[in-house]
Amino acid sequence: MDTFQEMDGNKVPQRSTSEIISHAFEMYKGIFLYALLAMVIYFIVSMVIQPLSGFDSASFSEEIRSADGDFSSIDIWAVPGMKIYYGLSGIVSLLLAPLYVGVIYMANKYNNQERLQASDLFIGYRQNFVQIVIYSLMASVIMAIALMMCLLPVFLVIPLLLLGYPILLFENASFTEAFNKSFRIAKDHYGVFLGSSLLGLLISIAGVLLCGIGIVATLPFYFVVMYSAYVAFCGKPRQLNFNN
Repeated sequence: MDTFQEMDGNKVPQRSTSEIISHAFEMYKGIFLYALLAMVIYFIVSMVIQPLSGFDSASFSEEIRSADGDFSSIDIWAVPGMKIYYGLSGIVSLLLAPLYVGVIYMANKYNNQERLQASDLFIGYRQNFVQIVIYSLMASVIMAIALMMCLLPVFLVIPLLLLGYPILLFENASFTEAFNKSFRIAKDHYGVFLGSSLLGLLISIAGVLLCGIGIVATLPFYFVVMYSAYVAFCGKPRQLNFNN
C-alpha cells in the first residue's frame, strides 16, 4: 500500500532500542495530556460497569486482606458479580481498543507538527474499527495462551505484536495482515523489538510506584513506543486526513 513519504532524519529513530525509546519520549511529551485523557476515559468506563455487574471491589479487597496471605480458600468465581464483571470488562476492553490507536495517531500528528485535537483520539472508531477490535481480541487470546504456559512466554510474545496497531491504522490493513507483517518484521529484528517492548512496558507500569494512580499517566507510553518502532522499521507514514 502506498502509505509512506520520505523520511525526515530528525523524526525517524534509528533501528535500535535506545533510539526508539528516546523517540517515544519526545512524542509522548507532546501528546501527554491527550494520552492522559484516553486513559481517564478508559478507567471511567471501566468503573461504570462495576455497579452494573453487581461486583463489589471494596468487599473483595477486604476479603483478600483478611485472608492474611492464604488465598487457597478464596474462590474468585464465587464472588457475587465477578463473572459478569469479568465478561463486561473484556467486552469494554475490546470496544475501547480504538483509543490505543488514537494515541498512536496523535503521536504521528505531533511528529508531523500538525495541530492536535481531542477528537483525534477517536480515529479508531472511524478508521478500520472492526479490524482493530478483532485484532485486539486475537492478541488477547494469544497473550492468554502464553500466560497459561508460564509468565516468561508472555514477554517473548509481546515483541511480535508491537507493530500491529500502527499497521492497522496507517495501512488500513486487515487483522491477519497486521499479525503477519508485525510477526515478520519483529522476527527479523527480534533483539531490538524485545528490548523496546520490555523497556516500554517497564516505563508504562512505572506509574504504579506513584501510589498506583500514576499508572494513568504512564500506561499510554507503550502505545507511543509502538508508533516509534513502526516509524523506525516501516518509515514515517503520511498523515491520514479525516473530517472531525
